[in-house]
Amino acid sequence: MAGGTGGGETITMSTHESAVQAAHAHAGPQGFIRKWVFSLDHKVIGLQYYFLALVAVFVGMFLSLLMRIHLVWPTATLPLLGDIKPETYLTLVTMHGTIMVFFVLTTAPQGGFGNYFLPIQIGAPDMAFPVLNMLSFWTTFVGFVVMIAAFFVAGGAPLHGWTGYTPLSAVQSTGPGEGLGADLWIISIAIFCIGALMGALNFITTTLDMRAKGMTMMRMPLTVWAWFVTAILGLLAFGVLLSAGILLLMDRNLGTSFYVPLITVNGQLTGHKGGSPLLWQHLFWFFGHPEVYIAILPAMGLASQLLSVFSRKPIFGYKAMVYAILGIGFLGFMVWGHHMFMSGMSPYTAFAFSIMTMGIGVPSAIKTFNWLGTIWGGRIRFDSPMLFAIGFVSLFVSGGISGPFLAQPVLDIQLHDTYFVPGHFHLIMGVASIFGIFAATYYWFPKMFGRMMNESMARWHFWFSFIGTYAIFMPMHYLGMAGMPRRYSQMTEVAYLHDLIPLQKFITYAAFITIAGQLIFLVNLFWSMFNGKKAVDNPWEATTLEWTTATPPPHDNFGGHTPVVHNGPYEYGVPGAPRDYVMQSDPEIEPAH
Repeated sequence: MAGGTGGGETITMSTHESAVQAAHAHAGPQGFIRKWVFSLDHKVIGLQYYFLALVAVFVGMFLSLLMRIHLVWPTATLPLLGDIKPETYLTLVTMHGTIMVFFVLTTAPQGGFGNYFLPIQIGAPDMAFPVLNMLSFWTTFVGFVVMIAAFFVAGGAPLHGWTGYTPLSAVQSTGPGEGLGADLWIISIAIFCIGALMGALNFITTTLDMRAKGMTMMRMPLTVWAWFVTAILGLLAFGVLLSAGILLLMDRNLGTSFYVPLITVNGQLTGHKGGSPLLWQHLFWFFGHPEVYIAILPAMGLASQLLSVFSRKPIFGYKAMVYAILGIGFLGFMVWGHHMFMSGMSPYTAFAFSIMTMGIGVPSAIKTFNWLGTIWGGRIRFDSPMLFAIGFVSLFVSGGISGPFLAQPVLDIQLHDTYFVPGHFHLIMGVASIFGIFAATYYWFPKMFGRMMNESMARWHFWFSFIGTYAIFMPMHYLGMAGMPRRYSQMTEVAYLHDLIPLQKFITYAAFITIAGQLIFLVNLFWSMFNGKKAVDNPWEATTLEWTTATPPPHDNFGGHTPVVHNGPYEYGVPGAPRDYVMQSDPEIEPAH
């Protein structure tokens, strides 16, 4: 904090900073409940989000395993579960997608690592609104419990897909699971939206208002930029989904007709008329496409961070990377209609959405080439965080290449309802984001728990995951081009699909092995928490502020000393510096003449 000897302006700055710090300060935790359950400490809340996502990801993987088993052995009877009926298969599809998108891909990168490290990386003692932060986690937790409860009510969980298309999801008599289970599904997502909105407000305010002295916007690490833009996307997108969900609940339970036209269900004329199923699609995808970037942007920021740290080079084109993140955030709201080319929209409208979709590839390409520029000629250290960062870039590019095909209406109409689409979005959004979560775990684990994770187990985990991911999702593109439809519970009823069953078997065996590989990660995570090698404060020789504080960080992050920032976040290989890196809080290096 600035001293009071430098004139009136300095005194004013000092007073303002004191007021800001005092406004956001809160006492140290007293007792177990306040410290670990209803904690106000952003670091504990970040861990709570992380472990919630860890539970959710294994639930989601288990559901996907049941789907794969049924596709290959449709008549199998499973212990405890019995046989999987076609409607049960659709339930698994719905709940797998919903849990993964909301409670894993949205929760871990933003709620988990963003909560833990954004304040430390900008030199803040905590989030701007600690109580709101605590409420956002517990709201998300309640949303997850309500979602899981849908499995255990009469009729079971819904079968309308994770997109909840109306009128299937809007009329309770359309099928098993579309009663109370579907209500719980909508309520869960509405609760999640409220938690996400509270979190987004907190992230935006913290980034704008709580930066340490010298931490200008253009000195923020790219991870912070990614969390900041993701929060803006969340603030604008989750409000739309919340409103859409409330209208859907009203259609289902109060007799309104926002989404339901005059239709006959099971021979019965419904009491609805005048609604538009397309309205739900517009509202859902206006949220749904930004959601893709809510899941992937934190991983993109982290990849930028790790490629620079482990290549021992400054990030290539820092400002271009910042503008690319902003461009992706802005354009992400312009392209929702490319999910609706099959809905009968005007060709002119489809053309506009197609052009915008191709346009959003430009900032993504800028980031990709800058990542390659960063590692080009670097002194690369192939530690486990770097392996997962490189794996992320590989998956992002591989998944992205199939995007332009789906961006063309004339091609999308052929490919839309086939396995090509799950192959595409699992690579670019699903597993790429998961690789970002793994990279973040291996990178920040020493700072969070004071110990190192086992490096040889981490490498085994990487190769199982990397090879397994390609073995699962690349063949899906081939299945899609051969015309295999999505959401079919078994392929034995259609003659032309018989020749594709061996490829489905290959995917299933690859899924078994890949999921088994995740147990290596689980063992490594919990074993290393208690028995891992003790970590030093800066094991990776990185430059950002979280590596300047103690391990694990104290309650107020910096032990009462607010850091002052003099340098950018990626100062590696600086001429005249005593080491090959300069911390953000080190004195500014005088340029050599």
